[in-house]
Amino acid sequence: MKTEGVSQISVITTLEAEEPIAALLETIFSVSPTIYTNVEKGHSVVTAYLRATPRVLREQKATVNDGLAALRSLGLDLGSAEIIIQKVPREDWAESWKKHFKTLQIGSSLMIKPSWSQQKPKPKQAVVVLDPGLSFGTGQHATTSFCLRQIAQAARRRSAQSFLDAGCGSGILALSAAKLGFRPIVAFDFDPVGVRIARKNCQTNRVDSKVLVSRLDLTRMPLKSPKRYDLICANLISTLLLSERDKLLNRLAPEGTIVLAGILSTEFATVQAAYEEKGLKLVQTKIEREWQSGAFRQMPQAP
Repeated sequence: MKTEGVSQISVITTLEAEEPIAALLETIFSVSPTIYTNVEKGHSVVTAYLRATPRVLREQKATVNDGLAALRSLGLDLGSAEIIIQKVPREDWAESWKKHFKTLQIGSSLMIKPSWSQQKPKPKQAVVVLDPGLSFGTGQHATTSFCLRQIAQAARRRSAQSFLDAGCGSGILALSAAKLGFRPIVAFDFDPVGVRIARKNCQTNRVDSKVLVSRLDLTRMPLKSPKRYDLICANLISTLLLSERDKLLNRLAPEGTIVLAGILSTEFATVQAAYEEKGLKLVQTKIEREWQSGAFRQMPQAP
């Protein structure tokens, strides 16, 4: 990879504000930022890497500040929200991902690792290879790792299940489902960059013939679908999970499971009530930092 001309813009913020600020940078620069959490100092650093000079990024600094001000007006604690813009030295870019992107183990059935990792899988353990780039999503975040564990659990319960990934990002969930034997697999995202990255990752892992990746807007999809899926993962913001609830559930197979993630713990009860209202039962949930995720199962209809 050529590394000349790569610069970074970072925002130092609180743990609770890392995702909104990541979304802000993604909107402005059209790349998926990385998030590095410094547990000892109690803050996060959200960084967007771009093939541009620092001067070009400084021209966008006012736009970033306006976005930060808007987040503050919503009552979000951003901490210092210090903005740092700098050129990434060639030698640093080549090694920076290797310092922070580690192999992820999902029980004994799945390993997600970068291509430079020499770690060997366990017997019968599926392997997904993902290398970070200028636009990337990993399984390190709490909401994504919960989805991965639900996919692995479902694969152990039953083989040859169908899978839908709503908001696929880098495609990590669809890739993992393919490696664990799900068929057919459909994934979609509204972000064209994410769709391109997901397709590339499918090719790298030789599952492109098993995963259909499309660019779709959930809000514009038809209410009903002739296709139903045994397992759906929807790692989306809570407003979308609520407003598009019926579309998602109309794609869920009888007695299927839908995994909802990307939900702030303060908003989870509202989402839970909305889905239980439709006859689903919360069968597993996890709270990690400010996030809560849940797996909901469609219960059998009474005779």
